Amino acid sequence: MIKIAICDDEANIRDYLSSLIGAQSCPCEIVEYASAGDCLADHREIDLLFLDIELAPSCLDGMELARKIRERATMTQPVIIFVTGYERYVFDAFDVGAFQYLLKPVDEEKFAQVFARAVAQIGTAKEKPGRVLTLQSANTSKTVPLDSIYYIESSNHKVELHLKDGEFACYAKIGDLELELQEQFFRIHKGYLVNLSYVDGYSKTEVTLTNGEKLLLSKYKYQDFVKAYLRFLKRGTGL
Repeated sequence: MIKIAICDDEANIRDYLSSLIGAQSCPCEIVEYASAGDCLADHREIDLLFLDIELAPSCLDGMELARKIRERATMTQPVIIFVTGYERYVFDAFDVGAFQYLLKPVDEEKFAQVFARAVAQIGTAKEKPGRVLTLQSANTSKTVPLDSIYYIESSNHKVELHLKDGEFACYAKIGDLELELQEQFFRIHKGYLVNLSYVDGYSKTEVTLTNGEKLLLSKYKYQDFVKAYLRFLKRGTGL
């Protein structure tokens, strides 16, 4: 059973998307939201989110809603498909790990193709649940989901995990963690190992995270970082 949410301020669009979903050969349950606020306030687990970008009336647009969803410390994250009438947002969609981008009016054949791919990815994710990292500090062992880590900082033979709900320090080598986590993390500086899921932007000298923190980007790491980040985005969106 796939749990699907539709967030769009136009009732006719919500109805149309529901009918397209119903036409697919996939058992699912659907919940609809008329605003970003309603969607954000509901903390039920969602596998797939169809999201409009320009939502009214709301202080949050679809892109901001997607960012807030990505910042949640949850074991699972929904596959996000933007449904909008504006092509200019297509590059912004990569910043929040969108799976795909559908233009209104939505073509039925295109929808079916994208929906099938999204369901396949959801199935794969359920078979391989979110990875965790287990670290030892003194006599305490702590296991944290990788998706709850913004970045890891190295200092004086210790590492500090900067988490969504605080910090955790322990004795470990950042180089060892770099090798273990290389699919999702990148070492932008000798002292920083960054979760690529939470990169909000970058320049040649710093990386900005979705929580607003800015970290130094080594000039020697810049080109490799850009390549790794673009690979990560492409892998995450399925494009």
